[in-house]
Parts: sequence; structure tokens; C-alpha cells
Amino acid sequence: MAGRQGIKRLPCVVLLIVVAGMERFTFKGVASNMVTYLTEVVKMSNSAAAKMVNNWCGFTSLVPIVVAPVAESYLDRYTTILCSSFIYVLGLLALTSRALGWPWRRATNNTGIGSSLLMWSLPLISLGLGGFNASLQAFGADQLGEHEDEELPRTNDDVAGGGQSADSKSSFFFQWWYFGVCCGCLLGVSVMSYIQDTIGWGLGFAVPTAVMLAALALFLCGSRFYAVKNAREISVAAAIKTTVVSTFKNCGRPQEKPNNVELQLQDHQNPLCDQDSDGAEKGINVSKMARVVLGLLPVWAMLLMFAVIFQQPATFFTRQGMTMKRNIGSKFMVPPAALQSAITISIILLMPLYDKLFIPFIRAFTRNERGVTVTQRMGIGMFLSVVAMAIAALTENKRLQIAGRQPPEQETVAMSIFWLLPQYILLGVSDIFTVVGMQEFFYAQVPEDMKTLGIALNTSVFGVGNFLGSFIISMIEHFTSSTGKQHGWFSDGIREGRLDKYYWLLALSSSVSLVAFIIFCKFLRVR
Repeated sequence: MAGRQGIKRLPCVVLLIVVAGMERFTFKGVASNMVTYLTEVVKMSNSAAAKMVNNWCGFTSLVPIVVAPVAESYLDRYTTILCSSFIYVLGLLALTSRALGWPWRRATNNTGIGSSLLMWSLPLISLGLGGFNASLQAFGADQLGEHEDEELPRTNDDVAGGGQSADSKSSFFFQWWYFGVCCGCLLGVSVMSYIQDTIGWGLGFAVPTAVMLAALALFLCGSRFYAVKNAREISVAAAIKTTVVSTFKNCGRPQEKPNNVELQLQDHQNPLCDQDSDGAEKGINVSKMARVVLGLLPVWAMLLMFAVIFQQPATFFTRQGMTMKRNIGSKFMVPPAALQSAITISIILLMPLYDKLFIPFIRAFTRNERGVTVTQRMGIGMFLSVVAMAIAALTENKRLQIAGRQPPEQETVAMSIFWLLPQYILLGVSDIFTVVGMQEFFYAQVPEDMKTLGIALNTSVFGVGNFLGSFIISMIEHFTSSTGKQHGWFSDGIREGRLDKYYWLLALSSSVSLVAFIIFCKFLRVR
């Protein structure tokens, strides 16, 4: 009987990866070109549109921090996924209705009901997505955790180690989860940006809505086969109160290093729970939980600048592309947002090579069975993101030089949009290292019954990073526009803006974060 259950479990994981990919198609199909929608349809300025997209994505990434404790305490992950999906679809329907002009055909989209629908749809999408993503990923990991004897496709780590460990299982899961997510992102960015730019925004938002409904139906098809874990019976309010109190009490005292540093998909004994004489867990020791969270804060903070860079393709990279030569032949025009697909193509093509080529090569130097530690993997990605921003700055400087030599009435810079490809591709490669490494790292630092919270901590990096990006834009606008100059760094004109200086600032700030990250990991021996 156990063997039969084991056979069922891997197809469940595959089904959930497909569902995750479909959801990413939906979100990327909406979010990747949102800055274009806001500037071209809603008529926002470049900086205002970028800040709105940053704030929306930031709010979306922070929602799991609030949803996760509730889901872990009162709902199981399966129920959380269903409830979140309903809210998610409501937001998508509101956004689609706004683009289609329902129910007011003659009213303008920028006032009245249209503005209300836009303001309500984005928070609803954030709220639904926040509960959906963290719970779905943890739910997928649950399917493997139920049956440790089940064999997965072997990796180089398995061959070197003579068998499958919890490390290799979790690494396999996170890598292929991210691979499936990237496939959804690729289709969402490339297909939907073309539809939105050439056919219209109504169909451009209706298709992602339909795909999300199909993803929900597919998820329900596997209901009878899933392994569902019950929620813990614990008061969230009491847990939060105790956490805050214990945090202040322990301020300034040496903190014990968490025992769960090495990545384990299933903990045999939870170090954050009190146990009775029979070894049964009675409840969460919130004081120990607070120490673990505090231990994660330095790494969490050092990743914020990477998160700021992570958002550039959906904002200023896209606006860059809108000013450049985009035609292929005499008829086809490349949608600026479609270049974001270069990131996902890089990931899809290079992700399998990470295990097949990079790990065996680097293992000869590091003598580490996994090739590199999780934090080393993250550091490599952070370095590549710095290089990507440096290349972006040089490319933008070249664009400005060409634009300066053109007649003032020419609205498009005589420079191909494909000059932007190197910065997109490098960010894709950096994602393979840092984003997957972050998922593994934060998943490892929390006990088994709080994995959703661990994933929420991971997504919160990007949430706060988005808000930090908006703050940086506001500060730059304030200082560069108040020095007596006519135009700031983010001017809407193709000649007046200085995005190259902005990119250099991000590269410098991220370099400082990288150096701090390396020092922290070396001296405190974080793995």
C-alpha cells in the first residue's frame, strides 16, 4: 500500500508544478506589461508608473507574511490555496472588466468606475496571489515529505553520495519547481505582451484570467491524491505577542545559532517545539522561533538590493525598449515587454546545465558534494546582477549618445532594442543562482510545520525590495529635479533622462551588499 501511495506522489508534484507554471503565465501576462498599460492607457508618467508597479509587486510579495501564520494556524494548505484562488480570480475579473469597458461602454476608463476597478483589482490580485504562491509551493514539498522512501530522478549529488538524501530531494524539487515556473513566465511574457500591444488590452487581460481558472480546475483534479497536513491549533495573536516580547527581551544578548542550517526537506525532530516525555510536540516555542527569525534578518537585509535589481526588467528596462528601434522586417514590431522572455529562456536553457556541467566542474575546486553551498550560490547570482546593471548603464549611455545626434522631432532612437538582450540574459543567469538559492536557504531555516512561513520570508525580500526601489526613485526624483535642472533622471523624454546614472547607483549599492554578504557568511560560517 505504501508503494502505491509513493507511486501516486510524484505525479502530484508534477501536477502542482504545472499549476504553478499556469499561475505564473497569468501573473506575468498581467504584470510584465503593466508599466506600458499605465503609461499608454492610464497616461501616467514613467516614474509614477514604475513606482506603482513596484509598490504593487512589493505588496504582493509581502502579503504571504500575513497570510502564512493564519494559514498555518487555522487552515490547511489545501484550503488556503482554494480560498486564495477565489480572491485572485476576482481581482483578475475586475481588471479584465476595466480593460473591456464593462459595464460602462461610453464612460472614460480613467474616471469613475474604471478607476475604481483598477484600484480594487490590483490589491485583490495581490491578496489572492500572496496566499496562493507560498501555500502551493509548501504544499508541493509536502507531497515529497510524506514518503521519504520514494525515488526521484537522480542528480549528480545522488551519484556522488551513493543515494538520495533529503538535500538532493529538496534541491531536485526547488530546481524543477523554478524550471516549471519559468516556462509559465516565458509564455506569459512573450505571448501576452504581443496580444496586448497588437490586439488589445481587453483580450490581453482576459486570456490570463481564463488560464488561472483552468489552473484552479486542474488543481482540483488531483484533490483525492494529495497529502494534506492539518493546521496547528495555536492563537496567531498570542504567537505574535510572544514573539515581539521575546525579541525585545533578547535584544543585545548573544543568540544561539539555529540547528537547522543544513537544508532538510523533512526534520526528524523540530528544534523549535517543546516536547513532552514521549517526544510528542506540544506546541511552538516562540522564543526559539524568534531567535531563528532574528538570525535570518542579516541575510534577508543583504538581499534587498538584489530584489531592487530584480524588478528593473518590468519597469525601466521596458520603458527603455519603448524608445528604441523595435521592428523586424517591415511589419513585425517587437513588444518591449517581450524581451523579458530572454530572462526565462536563459533559465530554461541553462537550468539543466547547472546540475550537469557546473556542479561537476566546480566540485573539483570546492571539494563540496553539492559543488557550492547555498549561500555561495546566492553570492554568485548577486555578483552577476551587479555585472548586468553595469552593462545596462553602458547600453543606456550609448542610447543617449545616439539620441543626442538625432533630429529633435524623431521619436525613436536609431538603436536596435536587441542591444538590451545582454542585461536581460545576465539577470536570467543570476536568477538561477540567487533566486533558487534563496528558496532553499529560507526553506531550511524554519521547522517542518512552518515551511509556508519560510517561503513567505523569501518572498518578503522581493516585497520590501520593491518598496525600497520606489523609495530610491522618489529620492532621486526629489534631488535631481530640485537642483534647478529642467529634467531629472527619469524624464519622459528620450534624450533628457539619465537612467545610466540610476543603473550605476544600483550596481554600486548591490556591490556593497555583496561584500557585506560575503563577510557575514565567512565569519559567521553561514552555509
